[in-house]
Parts: sequence; C-alpha cells; structure tokens
Amino acid sequence: MSDKKKKPLILLLSDDLRLHSGIATMSKEMVLHTAHKYDWLQVGAAVKHPDEGKFFDVSDDVNAERGISDASVRIIPSSGYGNPDLIRQILINEPVDAILHFTDPRFWGWLYNMEDEIRKHVPIMYLNIWDDLPDPMWNAPFYGSCDLLMSISKQTYGINRRVMKKYGEHYEDWQMKYIPHGVSEKFKPIKHLPDGKELVEEMRRKLDIPENKDFIALWNNRNIRRKSPGDLILAYKEFCDGLPKEQSKNCLLLLHTQVSDENGTNLLEVIENICPDYDVMFTNSQFSTDDLNVLYNMCDVNLNIASNEGFGLASCESVNAGTPIIVNVTGGLQDQCNFTIDGKYITEDDYVELGSLHDKKRLPQNLSWGSWVIPVWPSNRSLQGSPPTPYIFDDRCSYEDVAKALRQWYDTKTDRRVECGLEGSEWMKSKEAGMSAKNMGERYIEAIDTTFKNWKPKTELVLWKV
Repeated sequence: MSDKKKKPLILLLSDDLRLHSGIATMSKEMVLHTAHKYDWLQVGAAVKHPDEGKFFDVSDDVNAERGISDASVRIIPSSGYGNPDLIRQILINEPVDAILHFTDPRFWGWLYNMEDEIRKHVPIMYLNIWDDLPDPMWNAPFYGSCDLLMSISKQTYGINRRVMKKYGEHYEDWQMKYIPHGVSEKFKPIKHLPDGKELVEEMRRKLDIPENKDFIALWNNRNIRRKSPGDLILAYKEFCDGLPKEQSKNCLLLLHTQVSDENGTNLLEVIENICPDYDVMFTNSQFSTDDLNVLYNMCDVNLNIASNEGFGLASCESVNAGTPIIVNVTGGLQDQCNFTIDGKYITEDDYVELGSLHDKKRLPQNLSWGSWVIPVWPSNRSLQGSPPTPYIFDDRCSYEDVAKALRQWYDTKTDRRVECGLEGSEWMKSKEAGMSAKNMGERYIEAIDTTFKNWKPKTELVLWKV
C-alpha cells in the first residue's frame, strides 16, 4: 500500500481557468499555486461554453508550469454557472472535500438554496468580489451560507464584517480572510535591463508604434460602461490639449480592448469625433503572459478609472511589471495604492470602521500613498441598481483630474518613473501587500487548511429574514 497521503479535493465553481477573463485568470493562479496541496475539479463557466459536454484533464499542464509532479486538475465546462443536478452528480461520484465558488453571488442563488444538502457533508467557501458601498445587506443570506468568506479587497472585507454583524451572524476570525489577488511571477520589471530593452523594442516593432512616441499611456480593460472608456479618451484629449503641439505628437494612447462592445461603446466613433487630433491605437491580440509583461514594460503609465472595481487586475499586473499607474479611488483599486495614515499601513481591519477612502472631503490630512501611483478621487457618485443588485454606488472621477494625473507622470523624468515602477513592483511582491501569486497561494492554503481543521457539519438550516 502506498504511504502517499491523499490531498483534499476542492470543487471550484468559477470561470473556466483556460479563458481570459479576470475571474478565469485568477482561478488559474489560485489552482497553479495550490496544486501541490489540493486536487482541483472545476465547473468551468462561460456564457455559451463551446466545450460544454466535454471533460478536460489539465494536470500535466499544471505540473509542467509549476515544476511539480502530483497535480490533479480537471475541468467540466459549463454554459452558465452550473446547476443543482450537476453539483449533486459530482458530489455522488467524486470524493469532494469542499466547494469553493468565486464571482458575483447573484449567479449562485441555486447553490445557496441547496446549502442544507451540501454543508451536512462539506464546507462552502466563497471568494467575495463585492466592490462598493453601500453595504449590500441583501447579500447577507449568501454570506451566511458560507463556512469561509474570503475577500479580494480590504473594502470588501469591511463590508463582510459589517453585513454579518448587523444580522447577528457569528463568524470566527478563521472564517473571514482578506486574500488579495496575486499575479503571476512572470509580471516583472525588465525595461531597465539590456535584454528587456530589446524585448520592448521588438514589441514596439510588432505593434508598429512610431519611433517618435516617447510617452505611451496604456488602458487594458474590457470596453464596458463601468470601465469609463469614453472618459479616458476625453482625459487623453484634455492632457494633449495642454501640451505644446510638438510634444503632443510624441504621445500615444494604447487601448488593449475591443473596438466596439454591446456593453460599452464604439470607440472608433468616439476617437474620430471627440479626439481626432491625437494618436490613439488599438490592440486586442490575445497576448501570452510573457508578452503582456513586455507590453506593460513598454508603456510609461497604465490607467484604470473604472467607476467601481472589485480589484483591478490590469493595474496590479502593471505595477508588478514595474510600470506606474493612475487609478480611481474606488473598491479594490485602493489596495494597490499602499495608503498609509501617519506612516501606518491601513489594514483590512481598519476598513471595518473606515469603510472606504473614496470621499476626498473626509480624508485624513496625514494620508499618503506609494510613489508608483497617482490616485484620482471620485468627483461624482450616483446610486445605481437593478433587480438582482438593488443598489450600488457608481464612483466617477472627472476626466479633467485624470488629465492632470497624466500630466504629472508626463512631467516626471523618465528615470524617476522607472524608479517609481521598481518601488511599486517590490512592494506588490512583499508579504505586506501580498499581491504576488506566491503570496496569494500561501494565504489560500492557510485559510483553507484552517477551515478544514475547524469546520463542523451544519446540521440545522437557518432561515434568513432580510
């Protein structure tokens, strides 16, 4: 008989980790950096999954990428986020030790409705991405149906604590954890290195970027309303309008996105009619992680001015790659700024009382942030909503403020921008920040192992009154 200890099997419900969404990317990093500790079976979601009905074993790929030999990672593709019958079938046929789900809770109503079936046998773990205030009290039954509630931002962690406290649900410390996204170690500064400079020049040639472009601003997001692509273009125009003509000719806005999206706008029309006098380029190639790292290194600044944002993966990747950022102070984007008060790092526990730093009028005068970021505070806030999401703030910053931030980075000497980027990369990879995949994996393992140690089967169904 083999002495090899069986690894726990975790059923992961999230976007198919082979896809290119933010949820898929982070699902992949989660699995990659814990595959030595746990076996994984994923119900891999997509809106209309082309592989539905198939089955994939990607264990060999994970072994090769992580340099291990015992990974077990399998994927069941699903159009949508699964259903009760599928989960029941899996629980009958597979020795599942826990269920972990990751994305917006409104997609998982059917899962919470069967929690009494599941939690008799295995714990439910949830990686929460809720990104903004006011506190979503209607989510309380969802949060209360989980044995481990993990948060990708400090603001989300504060929300979780306040929501559960209001409804009297007792959560022990081990049941609530702050685990920010951590990006691949492949995102790293290279443009200050001889070999890296060659790769950057090669990328410029590949994208056909004119030689005279000496200030490149990058926007790497999906073309949807909350990402504010129109405001970005207005900001770039405002920035260029403020430069001498010869200097504006040397600037470039690079949009790594879809030209048109039914959930966004037709950006070509916006550019041709709103910003016709300045250079804007598109790339929507499916870059490898290595090539995406070169892209970040090629640019001088990366922007994320989304009106609400659970985390902001692209700006985090950018800083890890050593490229400075401009971000709207909302949701998880705050965590990438290294905000401190009187030199003290603001932790997730501070956010329970603090709530958010989005309101510039109420900021402590002794607030400071990292050298790699120029934060832009929301100038307008509106209450949005829909039947599944009754209310959420929309935090919009002004394009004029974004233009000023662009001008600040433009006026910063090139060598100093590189230094700022290097400082940001070093901080992101620190234990304090935890925004490397390695640190993230360690935090997942600690949280999940603690759950396995402390979890007890749920024998009674709690009826929620909200």
